[in-house]
Amino acid sequence: MLNFSRNFNSGENYMVEIPNSSIHRIIRKSGVKRVSKSAIIALQKELEEYGLEISKIARDISLYSGKKTIDEKDINLAIWKFKLNK
Repeated sequence: MLNFSRNFNSGENYMVEIPNSSIHRIIRKSGVKRVSKSAIIALQKELEEYGLEISKIARDISLYSGKKTIDEKDINLAIWKFKLNK
């Protein structure tokens, strides 16, 4: 994973975890031929925030179950809970 700081339009310092190339491929799969850097950054930020939130919910589920390891069931339940609370 990449870990480097990037300044977004809001001026905040943001740690990037998902590489730009991966985000670029995801967007290209939608059928577009060209993708702007700002579009990549916008989706990158959103996906990382979504992933972090899901991970926090899964952590709570795992701890509540008395486990130290998050498993697939925890993630799936966390996704369901996240969608339910939207």
